[in-house]
Amino acid sequence: MTNIAVSTRKPSFSPLRLDSRSVAWKTGAVILGSLFLALSSYIEVPMVPVPVTMQTFAVTLVGALYGWRFGALTIAAWLVEGAAGFPVLAGGAAGVLHFMGPTGGYLFSFPVVGAVVGWLAERGWNGNRVMLAFAAMLIGNLLCLVLGTAWLAVMIGAEKAITFGFLPFVVGGLLKSALGAATLKVFSTYRAEPRDPRA
Repeated sequence: MTNIAVSTRKPSFSPLRLDSRSVAWKTGAVILGSLFLALSSYIEVPMVPVPVTMQTFAVTLVGALYGWRFGALTIAAWLVEGAAGFPVLAGGAAGVLHFMGPTGGYLFSFPVVGAVVGWLAERGWNGNRVMLAFAAMLIGNLLCLVLGTAWLAVMIGAEKAITFGFLPFVVGGLLKSALGAATLKVFSTYRAEPRDPRA
């Protein structure tokens, strides 16, 4: 007879503790998260065919702070708002057509990116280990660029997609990853955790 050990370890980094909150609290967190994502869309540097925004910073941060489930849900709610006509996408854009044009691949990648970063954060790639937090953010930014560029390649060809949809965003991705890791470090420093009485 074989004993099978099942791990019940909870996520190591969950400053908002959404899993243990009430439905009203969770709903409020999703609304606030989608507002944060919308505000990040207005910080924009116009470029063709895809603008530079702070969206990926917000997407990766929401994923890391909310966890992979609620992070992906919050990001999906924001995208639904944009598709429904609310001016929450890049530069205040709205409408389902933006999901079919050059930015479509990046938009569809956002819930996946948030989930991946959230999953990594829950497993220690967070503000408690700032270099791992940076790596998680960087993976999220690169995943967004890869998926977005693949979509763009179907529309304008691989060479142009890499030239206009990937390379111009690499430095920005590095900077946003560093900013995201620093933000997580702040949260890990100031979060309220019960202290071990033996300490």
